[in-house]
Amino acid sequence: MIKAVPPGRRRFVRTALAVLSVASLGGVAGAQAPADNWVQFRGNARLTGIAAGVAPPAQPALRWTYEAGEAIDASPAIADGSVYVASSNGDLIAIDLASGKLRWKYTTGGIIGESSPAVGGGQVFFGDLGGTVHAVSAADGSKRWTFKTGGEVKSSPTLAGDLVLIGSYDTHLYALDSRTGKVRWKLQTDGPVHATAAVHGDIVYITGCDEKLRGVKLATGAVVFTLTTGAYTGASTLVADNGQWAYFGTFNYEVLGVDLRAKKIAWRYRNPNREFPFYSSAAMADGRVIVGGRDKSVHAIDAATGKSAWTFATKARVDSSPAIAGGRVYIGSADGRLYGLDAKSGQKQWEFDAGAGITSSPAIASGRIVVGTEDGRVYCFG
Repeated sequence: MIKAVPPGRRRFVRTALAVLSVASLGGVAGAQAPADNWVQFRGNARLTGIAAGVAPPAQPALRWTYEAGEAIDASPAIADGSVYVASSNGDLIAIDLASGKLRWKYTTGGIIGESSPAVGGGQVFFGDLGGTVHAVSAADGSKRWTFKTGGEVKSSPTLAGDLVLIGSYDTHLYALDSRTGKVRWKLQTDGPVHATAAVHGDIVYITGCDEKLRGVKLATGAVVFTLTTGAYTGASTLVADNGQWAYFGTFNYEVLGVDLRAKKIAWRYRNPNREFPFYSSAAMADGRVIVGGRDKSVHAIDAATGKSAWTFATKARVDSSPAIAGGRVYIGSADGRLYGLDAKSGQKQWEFDAGAGITSSPAIASGRIVVGTEDGRVYCFG
């Protein structure tokens, strides 16, 4: 999907773009990352955290390590054999997935926080803490356009058709034309827009620091509904069950299950023994909502009832968001470990000690797992 110029790849490009088009319309492909790709934060526009294609082996081996220089809080994207990683030193780098060698580097001159790259239409999109949204060529890292917001950009972009949806701390959610960077519409909220927008069908779902979940028309930005959650929310919304349900954690120590058709909160889950926020964005596996907590645990919650299915304890807070492939949950912890857990039981099947905290979320494609760490390293397993 990235290198559209070589003739031998044109058929692949057409196929990949068709998959992205279906995903933006909320079809079956929207529930998973397109095969062999993990094109944005949480893998796809519905933010499900589910990988398609070849799953990593049960005991992944370290394939390569790349030294990016400074802390990596953003999550990688993987497309057409390239890994795209944003580092806090202000660089977006493209790394060859197979070899771990640098393909190109784009320098912003600023600082990049948690805004994870999104790849589509031959471009890579992300934001920085100076408030600028960047679009660069996926092939060579050359600048295509920039757009200046009025606040920090920690939100990750979501691609839907020819729109780039991205939030800013200036309280707006922006819909930008992916080709030009021009504003197609913008929605003002009552607080910073930290979370990443989810898209299903023609509706955009966005949680906020203003304690609200909104449904917004993709074409116009018109608000369809507003639901008060009662809590500051930094996590992004998982949309599941063909757009019937949404799930996300809050800073009020809860994970919420929202019935989108009824426009109401159906259940609230919290750790009965410890009160800590949920900053990690959720994934779905076999009818269970999987999410990390600042209570140092990974939680599996029955999606229908909101009851605990299992918990897995780490040694530090879990802000990393889970990625799911082959019946396993991959998630990082501030204890410096990347864990592979059985999705049904929560039993640990594998771990890797990186020696530095992991708040970045893993990306999975082509049987490989890629994640960044707080000491500036990018690891690839498979």
